[in-house]
Amino acid sequence: MVNFLALTFLCVLFGSVADAAIVEHTFHVQNLTITRLCETRVITSINGHLPGPKIEAHEGDTIVVHVINQSPYNISIHWHGMFQRLTPWSDGPDMITQCPIQPGNRYTYRYNVTDQEGTLWWHAHVSYLRATAHGALIIRPRHGVKAYPFTRPDKEETIILGEWWNANVVDVEQEALNSGGAANTSDAYTINGKPGDLYNCSEDQTHKLEVESGKIYLLRIINAALNTEFFFKVAGHNFTVVAIDAGYTDPYETDTIVIAPGQTVDALLRADADPGRYYLAASPYESTLGLPFANITTRGIVEYVSNVSASSYSDSLPVMPVMPVANDSDTTYRFYTNITGLVRSNSPAVPLQVDEDMLVAYGLGLTPCRPSQTKCNATIGSIAASMNNVSFLFPTKTSLLEAFYKNEPDVYTEDFPEKPPTTFDFTNASAITNIFTAKGTKVKKVKYNSTVQVVLQNTAIIGTENHPIHLHGFNFFVLAQGLGNFNESTAVKKYNLVNPQVRNTIAVPAGGWAVIRFVANNPGIWIMHCHFDVHLPLGLAMAFEVENGPTPNDVVPPPPEDYPTC
Repeated sequence: MVNFLALTFLCVLFGSVADAAIVEHTFHVQNLTITRLCETRVITSINGHLPGPKIEAHEGDTIVVHVINQSPYNISIHWHGMFQRLTPWSDGPDMITQCPIQPGNRYTYRYNVTDQEGTLWWHAHVSYLRATAHGALIIRPRHGVKAYPFTRPDKEETIILGEWWNANVVDVEQEALNSGGAANTSDAYTINGKPGDLYNCSEDQTHKLEVESGKIYLLRIINAALNTEFFFKVAGHNFTVVAIDAGYTDPYETDTIVIAPGQTVDALLRADADPGRYYLAASPYESTLGLPFANITTRGIVEYVSNVSASSYSDSLPVMPVMPVANDSDTTYRFYTNITGLVRSNSPAVPLQVDEDMLVAYGLGLTPCRPSQTKCNATIGSIAASMNNVSFLFPTKTSLLEAFYKNEPDVYTEDFPEKPPTTFDFTNASAITNIFTAKGTKVKKVKYNSTVQVVLQNTAIIGTENHPIHLHGFNFFVLAQGLGNFNESTAVKKYNLVNPQVRNTIAVPAGGWAVIRFVANNPGIWIMHCHFDVHLPLGLAMAFEVENGPTPNDVVPPPPEDYPTC
């Protein structure tokens, strides 16, 4: 009997290993000549496509991507939402976990898919290049596991929302940094790289989704835009949200999805309307109308097919959904706060003991013009951004992770403050007396396997805004969100410690706060930053240094042989 049980165990073990696969891709980073909005542009693309290749894998697989840089720009690729447990060298953010891949060079990213399933994505993490260098990363359940904890869809559709500039996006960023001011807003929003028929010369560049009556469609929605949150609707239809950021949720019924840059939403769409044509549309959510933004809409078409009467409506104008006004913060807040996580037998429990408790106040500010900013107004200064009054300064010669691994001094310091240097009425613009900040490359050092709680507090310095904050290397529990200044005595009563939503990117309410909690069980250097690309080079970021653990399996391994050098 013992031998039989042992043999059975080995069969199960090796059968499970055999089910795992190596999912291998080659990404050629190259110029692509493309026409949008009546103009022909050269963009940075992956394998000559916009969006780039979709990566599909199962939980337990290993993903290997060979990136060959044939473009004129430095490049790095971030696998947004992937944990990268003990593979921090593959996380991708420029000068955080690697030096960029220089033109003519290559680098292979290799990482395991562990304890994750759902919709994620990948994108360039250098300059504004993710505007055109991005794609979906779909993690399906492990082989042999029931597909989904919700109604089985008849078909899936990936919807990637983006932005388009009638300009070179690298130049757009450089011009803004040179002047110390804001970057030019985009010229169009896109669905799967297509602007839609509201734009000039774009009637034939409209995404189309064909559906059949009575069938259920799983929409995997990704916001790849650089600087814009979106409202997303389909005329005549409702959604059932079943996952966010590759974390399952309790089913949430809504007719409007709100999604910030970096976030993903999985939603079921039931084709239960009268057969016809309906617009699916995305329009901007802008929490601060005083800031410049493109108040325009992109739309695609949902068309019913396989119906005898289809010809009667095939040429008719699709029905357009009524979109929220651009500053509809009530709809946004309701969507972001009403979602709860789906508790399953293998769901991690919320840790109740907190080892590191931080209050991070962040927003915009000013710094003196640097010599390189040749068009900066020295009297006014340069727009900057900061967390706890530290405007993050990216290193230029060595990545933070390499400095951590080699214990190199002078690349960064471990004194990122646990709270703001001064406490004030954060969300009251009239109470703010100092808008200046200082540059620094500071990290927060935490012990391996410690529980970290961060109160993210928006400020009204140079405007109150909804900022999407993304944490690399981890998912986090969203315990609570609110408006105004965080007050622990009242906020703690609202903490959801049972079924909170789980995210890797949170849109903190404009003029408000959010409490997140995570377990630092992944050694290395992990950046936390605003996913508005306009704010990242301004310094709206910090990083966690997670110490190595007690066993050899908890220690950052050496970098790969082809690890890029600066």
